[in-house]
Amino acid sequence: MQQLRLLIQQLEKGFSERRIARELQLSRNTVKQYKERLLSGGRSLAGLQELGDAELSAIVYADTRQARPDPRRADLESRIEYFIAELRRTGVTKHLLWEEYKLECADGYEYSQFCDLFGQHEKVKNATMHFSYQPGEVMMIDFAGDMLHYADKQTGELIACPVFICVLPYSGYSFAIALADARQPNVIRALNECLAWFEGAPQGLKCDNMKTAVSKSCRYEPVFTETLQQWALHNNIMLTAARVRKPKDKAPVESEVKFVYQRVYAMLRNQTFFSLQELNIHIRQLLSQHHKRPFQKKEHCRLDCFIREEKPLLQPLPASIYEVKHRVQAKVQKNYHVTLGEDWHHYSVPFNNIGKTITAVYDSDTVELYLLNTRIAIHIRSYKRHGYSTVKEHMPQNHQFYMEQRGWDDQYFIEQALKVGRCTHEYILMVLKARHFTEQTYNACLGIIRLSKAYTPQRLEAACKRALTGQIYNYNTISTILSNNMDTLEMMQQGSLFTMPEHTNLRGPEAYQ
Repeated sequence: MQQLRLLIQQLEKGFSERRIARELQLSRNTVKQYKERLLSGGRSLAGLQELGDAELSAIVYADTRQARPDPRRADLESRIEYFIAELRRTGVTKHLLWEEYKLECADGYEYSQFCDLFGQHEKVKNATMHFSYQPGEVMMIDFAGDMLHYADKQTGELIACPVFICVLPYSGYSFAIALADARQPNVIRALNECLAWFEGAPQGLKCDNMKTAVSKSCRYEPVFTETLQQWALHNNIMLTAARVRKPKDKAPVESEVKFVYQRVYAMLRNQTFFSLQELNIHIRQLLSQHHKRPFQKKEHCRLDCFIREEKPLLQPLPASIYEVKHRVQAKVQKNYHVTLGEDWHHYSVPFNNIGKTITAVYDSDTVELYLLNTRIAIHIRSYKRHGYSTVKEHMPQNHQFYMEQRGWDDQYFIEQALKVGRCTHEYILMVLKARHFTEQTYNACLGIIRLSKAYTPQRLEAACKRALTGQIYNYNTISTILSNNMDTLEMMQQGSLFTMPEHTNLRGPEAYQ
């Protein structure tokens, strides 16, 4: 427009077309065409100067002929979607598609023009959209594609560690941690440490379709794993998932992965670590430096933005951190106990549930037992292998009465054995250790203690002393010793067992003078 107005001014001054072309650095034919179009409407040059840019442009370019559409381009554009789909298949290249295209359209575009038009379509299709996030609105998580390593001190083996990354999109404040593996317990632990790092909880969490988080992928209603749902409920966080194969749905964390590569991985590339804890200490130090670096073309850094604008809007953390609850099913045995296979410990339930299948939900502190979503028992978790945790109220009435009368437990038999003697006490201890289930030895211990009434405590003590020299610890061993009077035989021979007999053929010291 500026050139057109200069051309009109010089026409008013009476300049020739040749001079105008030289002044405006245009060809004479172009100046001639502009002049003819400007004067074709019957307006004066002064009147043309008063027109706006849009009106002036309409006069000058009204007669410009539109380029004839090339039918080859329309044909190629109709095939673009097919070409894009084919490029996803293994081994398919643009050159192969162009060769097939030329076989069908002999007068079609050559390869360079084919690639140029294809690239233009891809640029338009891959347009990106800017998203605005609110402070404390969402936290995004992902695993870095590459792993970090530490060396085993004993073997020298390099152990690979997946790196878990979280970011708050509004401020860009992030958290990263190396894990022993990417299984669910470690992911939950990483999420707990992330919230502790942020000192608050966001309103929501967004992840991709990783197996530890999403059990069933769906664009509209993804199904999250039960453990992650429990974690989110514990921290009052809403769960969302990105669409399958749509990494741009969580672009901030994808971008943060790149920053972690540049500002953590690159800085650690020449260092050797000897434990996972040592590696994570260095990761946190480098993250702190990353958060203090100012944004490009901005006057603040991630840490300033987080503290000033986002941290005050985070939800307060619950009083206790979430612990993973495991869920297993077990059948109630005839002794009205169920077995927790992880520790091989037995927990009681009300006896009327014998033979039923119940669900055990447990963490590091408690074991809850459910029947059809109704809790029927709760126990403090015990890590004693092959031990029993029994609630008196879970037992039938006759069992309760029987246990009250007998009062059997390990301590009961130990105390009874001490009343007999030291050897009996040691032998009872060995009997109690002879079986995986100590309850199975109680009858044997009771029988041994009762032998003191049939034979006297002194003989029982002597029998236990003799039995301790062997390797078998049970009731039958003591009973056999007592019934065969072997305890008394030992006592008779004990005084003369190591006495040298008198003999005339024995020489004394005088024989060696």
